[in-house]
Amino acid sequence: MSDYFSLAFGIGTQNSAGDWLEVFYPQPLLRPDNALVKVVAEQLGYSGGNQAISLSTSQCPALGKTLSAAGFAELGALVSQFESSNRPLVATILASDEAPVSTPEAYLKLHLLSHRLVKPHGVILAGIFPLLPNVAWTNQGAIDINELPQRQLAARLQGECLTVHGVDKFPNMTDYVVPSGVRIADTARVRLGAYVGEGTTVMHEGFINFNAGTAGTSMVEGRISAGVFVGKGSDLGGGCSTMGTLSGGGNIVIAVGEGCLIGANAGIGIPLGDRCTVEAGLYITAGIKVALLDEADNLVEIVKARDLANQTDLLFRRNSQTGAIECKTNKSAIQLNDMLHAHN
Repeated sequence: MSDYFSLAFGIGTQNSAGDWLEVFYPQPLLRPDNALVKVVAEQLGYSGGNQAISLSTSQCPALGKTLSAAGFAELGALVSQFESSNRPLVATILASDEAPVSTPEAYLKLHLLSHRLVKPHGVILAGIFPLLPNVAWTNQGAIDINELPQRQLAARLQGECLTVHGVDKFPNMTDYVVPSGVRIADTARVRLGAYVGEGTTVMHEGFINFNAGTAGTSMVEGRISAGVFVGKGSDLGGGCSTMGTLSGGGNIVIAVGEGCLIGANAGIGIPLGDRCTVEAGLYITAGIKVALLDEADNLVEIVKARDLANQTDLLFRRNSQTGAIECKTNKSAIQLNDMLHAHN
């Protein structure tokens, strides 16, 4: 087993002061071979711990050849290509999974998620926000917010138009990695750091935040907030919402089990077990009172929704006459259309 957590070579963007704005890692590695790390350490002076080491283009040919000779041909070929880069280069080595302390480290961890090398909550992201500068994402790449006006003026003087697609800490996932076997109708609605399982369809109104996503075949027409992981075969209806730990869920880890349906404009503030259904328009928060019904629709007891967290085969609905929120056993789990989710 590898003694190291991750290793990657990246191409990035810095502002005029030399501060990192973003980093693209074409081939991030999880648990790299100890022999590989040894080669990199000898070539770049890596002395241990978690480090982001600046890499010059002049170092790339020799490093690439050494990697290839040591049996790491694919990585060696990649590094050799870096010789032609006119952008800043970096070699990031994580000896252990700890809270990131630099922008290159933070971006590597987001890449590990979107490359499906780790699952949501499978990597430490504590303290990541200060390490991700708020960036103008443009048709000319990432630009420091304070340098944007001058760049806009320079573009106009050249008869060009600098288009700002967004101003945010997180870029679009698909500008860095497109996972296999997925459909994403509006790529701006899936952030880098999302884990999008094979067979997933994200429609135009669907949204997936970082450290969140889908385990496999799912239909996403609603919002998957930060920290929320959705099981295979689940359907998030149009405009629905999952309450993330960053948006009011506190320390509760919200998750959706397999074969669940969250109806249009519905929402959850509790984790669902497998084969659960939430009626369209109904928002289930942890403290809301729920009437438990038996098979004959007789009241069994009144509980708070948090008491039903992670339980399977539940149907949540609102009584159209009394307005009470009810819950009973759900005997009709949904099935997604296999043809719809075949993304070959």
